[in-house]
Amino acid sequence: MKSCIATLTRFVVLVFVVLAVVPAVEAADRDKLLSEPGVYGTFASYSLDENWGKQDQAVRIAQLTVLKGVVEQHREKLAIDVYLLRGLSDHADLLFRVHAIELRETQQFLLDLQGSLFGKHLTGSTIFSGLTKKPNYVPGMPDNIKAELKVSSDPGPKPYVIVIPIRKDADWWSLSQEQRGAMMQEHTEASLPYSKTVKRKLYHSTGLDDLDFITYFETSRLEDFQSLILALEKVKEFRHNRRFGHPTLLGTVKSLDEIIEVLAQ
Repeated sequence: MKSCIATLTRFVVLVFVVLAVVPAVEAADRDKLLSEPGVYGTFASYSLDENWGKQDQAVRIAQLTVLKGVVEQHREKLAIDVYLLRGLSDHADLLFRVHAIELRETQQFLLDLQGSLFGKHLTGSTIFSGLTKKPNYVPGMPDNIKAELKVSSDPGPKPYVIVIPIRKDADWWSLSQEQRGAMMQEHTEASLPYSKTVKRKLYHSTGLDDLDFITYFETSRLEDFQSLILALEKVKEFRHNRRFGHPTLLGTVKSLDEIIEVLAQ
């Protein structure tokens, strides 16, 4: 019993050392990067290789110190969020969502991450990039729908994150703006019942990736998210999806320090 307590005590001390040795930097304007159009959003997911768990805990903690250092080093120009996918997704263990004014800044962060002592254990990467834009179809929608879209989501934490990449078929882009607008109004009407419990953010990827859109969701009610997707599958616009998911990434919203604690165990 005493040895277990001693091991736990050493672990807690080491974690605090990890958090203390990383210097703080002046962060980028996170609210601006997350809310304004014209910002690049990149989603980079990775698995940890089989050697990660075979290392001594002290070695893993040292490498996690490097991870925290790389993230903090780039927070001056980037908004970086890290999510834990392990246990909920067989596609990856970790997901990084990065917002930047210049995409090359995101590239440098990912290069530094992959080249670090921690990064040598990252494998099976999947990377999506897109751009935030002003809503294309909302201005033409009825006033009652515009008003409902402005209603804030329910307060409180939303611990689950889901990322779904989408690619449209050629017929979709052949439609007129008015035809697409009518379908997107139907799409919006189907999603409104879930807007308070499922937060959504859209990224445009056409020309930047083998995708057209990246859809990002946060929720505390996965049953509502599932009902949302089932409702959207019934509208005409959904028939124009050549790709929906593949992969779909599901994880939990956690701070970097919480993820470090999990991976250090």
